[in-house]
Amino acid sequence: MCLCVSVVAFGFPALAQDMTRARSLAATCANCHGTNGRPRGQAMPPLAGMKADVMLELLADYRSGRQPGTVMPQIAKGYTEEQLRLVAAYFAVQAKP
Repeated sequence: MCLCVSVVAFGFPALAQDMTRARSLAATCANCHGTNGRPRGQAMPPLAGMKADVMLELLADYRSGRQPGTVMPQIAKGYTEEQLRLVAAYFAVQAKP
């Protein structure tokens, strides 16, 4: 099932490389948001299953300063647009907690 959804999210070209790269980039998020975007407890919002366009909008708001935060503005600025799209697509295909 995950592979089928991944094909939709990432397209056919370089599917395995994109998924591996996305997983690697998303690993940073695990420190606060839990493994695969499923946090323990309720202190942090889950990322798993979040629609990619919603996540990209939130990340853009952190980058621009429209959305205040403690560490998210700095983290969002540390990724390219392509990297953020990969991360958003990765979490979009993860099962919701």
